[in-house]
Amino acid sequence: MSEAVIALGTNLGNRIENINTAVRAIARLSGVEIKKASGVYETEPVDCEEGDRFYNAAILVETDVSPALLLGECLGIEAAMGRVREKRNAPRIIDLDLILYDGFKSESFELTLPHPRALERAFVMAPLLELYPSGRAPGMFFGPHLRDIGTDGVVKTEKEIIIPIY
Repeated sequence: MSEAVIALGTNLGNRIENINTAVRAIARLSGVEIKKASGVYETEPVDCEEGDRFYNAAILVETDVSPALLLGECLGIEAAMGRVREKRNAPRIIDLDLILYDGFKSESFELTLPHPRALERAFVMAPLLELYPSGRAPGMFFGPHLRDIGTDGVVKTEKEIIIPIY
């Protein structure tokens, strides 16, 4: 089994329900078990001019599926929830990003791991720090980067991710 982190983001509709709907769908995937969830953070949109503020979170999963298959499953969940990819950084009902996969490295058009912009985004690293309090995850040492960019505008909410048990 391998560890992977999936980041979740949404700025349309009922944002906490969007996140929990995606988490329920991930929990139903064959070969994937959710081990831990971060809190939910509210953040200003980055390079996204429309829609509400974002809710962002992350989940740690154990899986025996490949990184490419896990990413494909996440894209399928996005589509099933109504995500339309008309233009880059458009408002979205759900965004599921595979951030890391047990130290696996890849640089291709289809899959880049660790996620190429994770270390530039406090809204990714703040939830990641809850999953890995040391600032060190498999294949990624992100603690110093979070200190460098800061967490201004990244506010933890009282909302919670509900991890279903199937």
